[in-house]
Amino acid sequence: MGRIGRRGLTAGIGCVLALCAAVTGCGSGGTSGPDTRDTPAAHRTTPAELCASLVSYWVKEALKGSQWAGLDWEQKGLSNEQYVIHDDVLSAARAERRKHGTAAAEALIDRETKKRCTAQNGATGSSENWRAPK
Repeated sequence: MGRIGRRGLTAGIGCVLALCAAVTGCGSGGTSGPDTRDTPAAHRTTPAELCASLVSYWVKEALKGSQWAGLDWEQKGLSNEQYVIHDDVLSAARAERRKHGTAAAEALIDRETKKRCTAQNGATGSSENWRAPK
C-alpha cells in the first residue's frame, strides 16, 4: 500500500472529499441549503476556481510540512497538469518563504495557482497516470 498505509489513504481521500464538498457542494446530495440552480445570482464554481482552490490547498500543506503532504498527486485528487502546477508553485513558494517569510509565500501560492489554473482552464486535460514531461 506504499508508505502511507491504508489509514493514511482513507484519511487522505476523506480530506479530498471534504475539500470538494466545501468548494463545490458535491457531497451535499443537493439537500442542504436552498436550491439556487435557477437563481441568476447563483455562482457555479469554474474549473479554474476549483483547480486554484485544490492546488493552493495542497501547496500550503506541503509548505508547512503537514502529515498529508506525503500523499501522491492521485490521492490528492490532482490531474497531471495540476500536479505540475503544484510542483512549480511549491518550489517558488519555498524560495519566497526563505526571502520574505510565510505570509509572502502563501500570497504567492494564491496568486500563482489562480493565474496558472485560469490560463489552463482548470488544468484538467490529463488525468491518466502522471509521468514526467518528455
